[in-house]
Amino acid sequence: MKARAKPRGATAINHQPTAVPHKHLLAVAVLSACVAVAASLAPGGQVEANREAVSENNEQEQTVARILAATEPAVEVLAQPATGGDTAPDATAAVDSALAARAQAPASEPPAGETAPEWVEQTVRSGDNLSLIFKRAGFDNGDVHQVVYESPEGKRLERIFPGQTVAFLAGNEGELIGVRHVISPLETMTYQRAEDGLFAAEHTLRQPEVREAWASGKITSSLFMAGQDMGLSQSKILELANIFGGVIDFVLDPRKGDTIHVVYEEHYLDGEKYRDGAIIAASFTNQGETFNAYRFEDSAGDVSYYNEDGVSMRKAFLLAPVDFTRISSNFNLRRLHPIYKTTRPHRGTDYAAPTGTPVYAAGDGRVVEAGYSRANGNYVFIQHGNRYVTKYLHLHKRKVKKGQRVAQSNVIGTVGSTGAATGPHLHYEFLVDGVHRNPRTIHKELPKAKSLPKTEMPSFRNAISPASQQLASLQSGSRLALNQAGDNSQR
Repeated sequence: MKARAKPRGATAINHQPTAVPHKHLLAVAVLSACVAVAASLAPGGQVEANREAVSENNEQEQTVARILAATEPAVEVLAQPATGGDTAPDATAAVDSALAARAQAPASEPPAGETAPEWVEQTVRSGDNLSLIFKRAGFDNGDVHQVVYESPEGKRLERIFPGQTVAFLAGNEGELIGVRHVISPLETMTYQRAEDGLFAAEHTLRQPEVREAWASGKITSSLFMAGQDMGLSQSKILELANIFGGVIDFVLDPRKGDTIHVVYEEHYLDGEKYRDGAIIAASFTNQGETFNAYRFEDSAGDVSYYNEDGVSMRKAFLLAPVDFTRISSNFNLRRLHPIYKTTRPHRGTDYAAPTGTPVYAAGDGRVVEAGYSRANGNYVFIQHGNRYVTKYLHLHKRKVKKGQRVAQSNVIGTVGSTGAATGPHLHYEFLVDGVHRNPRTIHKELPKAKSLPKTEMPSFRNAISPASQQLASLQSGSRLALNQAGDNSQR
């Protein structure tokens, strides 16, 4: 790969010893020779010769020190006094020894004002690929190949989405030495060049801080409006409806004055809220009857919601396959058809809702029919076991195909007005052994919900105890905030 221009702000720091100029070494050698000749010609005894030798040695050491002092950074030279009869050390050898000592010394700190290379971020745009992103950062396809195909887990970098961040780190010569893919605020993949030239991968997962929050409210018009007034997000309101969907029809059952209490988690990163967590416990009081639900993970690792007696809140079928809508027509065997103007049995329930409203599978099953007819419009039929069939008519769009397996609350289509319909609504039918039954009352004859086994009950009661106390305090109005600082804001 060709070398690149050094990026702005990056400084190359070389910790190599500074060479002593050749002319300085020559001067030292000549000076040493002259001193030696003068010493041999001068008269005097052995004592005078020793004195002159010592003086000569000192002058050489001072000269070497001055030469080395002229090079940066300075090197400390330790003088070794000559003894009688020894010859003076060679100046060139002394310089070489000092430079060798400097080479072995620890590297000095970068001069003040210089900064280390920094990560440069690129935001993934719609339609981007790795080649485009690397090119914007100043790198080529060779770099892409090294990171993606020669690095462990490198192919994970190919799974990029708009809004994510890819950061690059360049070396002193502009070469690529690091890539950082920020997948989410919680997950990061970092690829950094190792000594062997290959990129090593590091996967980092952050754990958010989990805080407990609560909310209480009253129904004035619908669960959706009440949830908004309580400060709950739309996803949290839908989650609440799914929890109670087996015991409450949120189209028909809620009444003005019904109360809701929710204890849930919030996830924080760096002191700021990142997202909502799971609902820990909730209660819904409908027409004087209170339903409580508690989140519990059993010994097998399965998570579900149960009432205080360990009975699952998840029933075999939802009471209503749509949420937060108004009822437009009930089950009626002698209804006057609004289009054909004839008395025809209405063997189902119509849920009026805006076009595009999600329609859910009422229970687990298999799609046995999915198509279109002049009367039914877009329709989906689901078989649940051997005895039960649910039908969904007048859909705007179908989201499933014949033969497909579905789970309760899976979206199977959207509300529409296709076929013989006067306006957007869902026509919902429920059949038992091939006979139409009223969807609003059949739930009383459906299989009972499963309960936790007796072996799980001690763990269950221990796990839900704090949440149970919290719900009781919310229901009584005392609003005791368990596991929280006393200054938590009330919702």
